[in-house]
Amino acid sequence: MLERIREGAQGPWAMAIIVIIVLSFVLAGVGSYLTAPPSDAAASVNGEEITNNELERAYQNQRQQMESQFGEGIASLFADPTYLAQFRDQVLQRLIGDLLIKQNAESMGLRVSDEQVKETILSFPQFQVGGQFNNDRYLVTLRQSGYQASDFREYIRREMTRDQLSRALGGSGFALENAAKSLAQLEQQTRDANFLTVDANLFKEQVEITDEEVQIYYDANLPDFDTEERVSLAYVELKVADLMKGIEITPEQVSQYYQDNILAYQTQETRRVSHILAEFGEDKEAALTKIQEASDRLKNGEAFADVALQTSDDTFSAESGGDLGEIGDGVMGEDFEKAAFSLASEGDVSEIVETEFGYHLIKVTKISALTTQPLEEVSAEIEENLQRDSALDEFYRLQSTMAELAFEISDSLEDVAAELGTNVQTTGLLSKSFAPTPFDRPDIITLAFSEELVDQQVNSDVVEISDEHIMVIRVAEHEPQRTRALDEVKPQITSILTTEKAQQAARTWADGFVETFTSDGAAAQDLLVEQGLSWNERLAVSRTTADLPSGLTDTLFAMSKDPSNSIDVVELGTSSIGIVKLVEINRVDDVAQETITQYQQRLVSTSTNAELEAFVEALRAEADVRVTLSASN
Repeated sequence: MLERIREGAQGPWAMAIIVIIVLSFVLAGVGSYLTAPPSDAAASVNGEEITNNELERAYQNQRQQMESQFGEGIASLFADPTYLAQFRDQVLQRLIGDLLIKQNAESMGLRVSDEQVKETILSFPQFQVGGQFNNDRYLVTLRQSGYQASDFREYIRREMTRDQLSRALGGSGFALENAAKSLAQLEQQTRDANFLTVDANLFKEQVEITDEEVQIYYDANLPDFDTEERVSLAYVELKVADLMKGIEITPEQVSQYYQDNILAYQTQETRRVSHILAEFGEDKEAALTKIQEASDRLKNGEAFADVALQTSDDTFSAESGGDLGEIGDGVMGEDFEKAAFSLASEGDVSEIVETEFGYHLIKVTKISALTTQPLEEVSAEIEENLQRDSALDEFYRLQSTMAELAFEISDSLEDVAAELGTNVQTTGLLSKSFAPTPFDRPDIITLAFSEELVDQQVNSDVVEISDEHIMVIRVAEHEPQRTRALDEVKPQITSILTTEKAQQAARTWADGFVETFTSDGAAAQDLLVEQGLSWNERLAVSRTTADLPSGLTDTLFAMSKDPSNSIDVVELGTSSIGIVKLVEINRVDDVAQETITQYQQRLVSTSTNAELEAFVEALRAEADVRVTLSASN
């Protein structure tokens, strides 16, 4: 039977079926996957691609900027897949907008010269050491970022071309001096006012809460009275730092370690070098011819600096005779360094060297020999290293022991603790939403509340807190989630309702006071005396005054001198009511010309940003923009 199947698979009918299947793939468009390379485009804008590498680079840069600005607080946002996807999409949309502007700038004939590109690169602080451009750092930074020097220059040229159009749009924006002056006068205006703060606690004695109201609140807010599931953990931990304390290291051990690892205490040899570079470009043979011609000129006695200035494609170093500064191991790439460090004497020039950047001729201009730190300077460091090494050996041995005992005697941690010579420790009750360090990690929380530990009452596997800190945990006490009975939460509900009613009573009193004040000032003053309240006078309150609740300030600056709009009531949280009375508006008539200019610039910036955004949207509406699915991954 198998033989007949094999013969059938090779017969004419089988071949016909295969042809039909292949044709169906081609007609369905699947054939393109077999004949065309996969696209690396995150998006296509009028046929010009934004690659996934470009998107990833822009995403990483933007993320690093946010993390440096906001610190660890932003980490939780990036841990959210939804936010991460939205963030990547925002970065992609910005790249699309930039590319649309760049394309439009090119269509208008905007150009950037080589000299402008050069000046811009020289000004980048990322390429500077001590405030001066450093070619060594420049090349290393480019290599780490995945750029060739020529590609990076073209990238800068494109960005500057795009910026020309952006600045042209911004240059057309303007703001009238009168408008800027009016805005400055409004923002710098101050007001004199009287304030009252009515404490809701003054009205609590008047509040009565019935059992029926408590029951209604309880029934309406039942989920609020659910408790969280909680556990208390017993644990045994092991730290390398603790093991190190009991380890003694002899001077002989320190000396032997120093001799065995002498290279670690030597400053590597460095060399100051210059080079002449012929970039590959699109014609590698032409580059080889170019570097050979440069080599011939050197052999004929021409100065290295002159040949570098006239021929090197590394135009920045060429201006200083090809100087790259001092280099050490791991700075310039293996092939480059091998050639540079093989030169015997200062002034020697290498044969032609090929690297990823192109062909080089390398000249060594200074040789700095290696230096060795004396033992007495590093003995303390060596002793600590030896303690750590010994402690790590013991740490890994005990880690295996912990794992075995915790598994074999799974109903207790006492044997684990005894083997380690330590004690079983316990935590307080932890919930899924709150736990102290180091138990606040998601993996530990998940483990602590797992069915295995809660229901089966067994020890956990070894939990790695860090490379040098581990523990084994078990649940010592468990409180399941439940809804608290009415009797348990009645005092809490009564307090909530009392606060709400007291706030309502304070609001009612304040509204009544304002109404009385507008009709009978003397009667209003009597109301203040009855409550033991008095006005708090404030002069020259500004819009940015920080020592007043924002609600009071906002209300004050929304008032006018009209008597019907010169006093108002403001809610201040859940425990007090504010009353604001406008006394005087202190207008600013004279505004310094410098201040007016600053406000004009601010208005221009605001309008320019709006115009640029509208311009990009107009370009997008007419463009062929295609976003691939992979861009959102």
